[in-house]
Amino acid sequence: MSKFRFAAAAAAFAIVSGAASAATLDAIRQRGVLICGVHPSQPGFGQVDSTGRYKGLDIDLCRAMSAAIFDDVEKVRFIPTTATGRFPAVQSGEVDVLARNATYTMSRDSALGLNFPAINFFDGQGFIVRRSMNIASVNELAGASVCVAQGSTTELNLADYFRVHGMKYEGIAFGNLDEASKGLESGRCDAFTTDSSGLAAQRLTFAKPDDFVILPEIISKEPLGPAIRKGDEQWTTIVRWTHYAMLNAEELGVTQANVDAMLKSPNPEIRRLLGVEGNFGEALGLTKDWAYRIVKRVGNYGESFERNIGPNSPLKIPRGINALGSKGGLQYAYPVR
Repeated sequence: MSKFRFAAAAAAFAIVSGAASAATLDAIRQRGVLICGVHPSQPGFGQVDSTGRYKGLDIDLCRAMSAAIFDDVEKVRFIPTTATGRFPAVQSGEVDVLARNATYTMSRDSALGLNFPAINFFDGQGFIVRRSMNIASVNELAGASVCVAQGSTTELNLADYFRVHGMKYEGIAFGNLDEASKGLESGRCDAFTTDSSGLAAQRLTFAKPDDFVILPEIISKEPLGPAIRKGDEQWTTIVRWTHYAMLNAEELGVTQANVDAMLKSPNPEIRRLLGVEGNFGEALGLTKDWAYRIVKRVGNYGESFERNIGPNSPLKIPRGINALGSKGGLQYAYPVR
């Protein structure tokens, strides 16, 4: 994000921060729909399919929130946002939550007044080049031209990496991710850089995907998750525990197919998660069966990962560091108790 955009966004936050103290959940219920800022064309995370329906990992998270609140995954209004306009959309109240591959950073947490309640995908920045260049490492890109999208952490990471390694490059900035990736495909630049998940997604949009290869290096940490305005702790907690509910369901073996049968489980963890015991949903301002609704309508985290970006999806992204904490990954399911 440029200094001008960053200052403008910070000023916007200062203006609207008082409004953030209003109960977001109450506003959503009165409106009758959750408003979710999303990526309009990121395969696997947020895109519109041939029928005009949004789908993706981030889309599932929005639908899970809708399920928890309304017991209906259709009560979501998806607002397409750009890299430069996504955070102002949150700060102004245009959207209730942003679920759009946004990286949690210190400056966004402190200066922009955003909360990142949970990380639903741990990622890192990489590079993609034409296979015909016969390049096997980022370190072979000295003097190369690199296409990059404006308004993200990607530009700074790119500059930092080449500076640290004493390499020169020509950065070619585009208004959005799609334009930057097409810059590589059309030959405007030698390489394209973004989050590794984005590289896999954008390569699918190329006319000849096999003509391009993703280099092995990961040059940054990109914890991606939903962003909301600071000032409403109840809403922060709901967004956070929507993700944790999906993680807990996967860890406990509760799926969209067996969730009804699991209501009779003697396992106290499952019974608390599904609202059979305790009043954990009510403490959020929701119903006792809030997590049951999520799993019944959307599924657990593993199911969402697999159908949208997993090894059997077009993106073929392995679980890797996004495996459950119980399996050595970073997706740690905090307890419902």
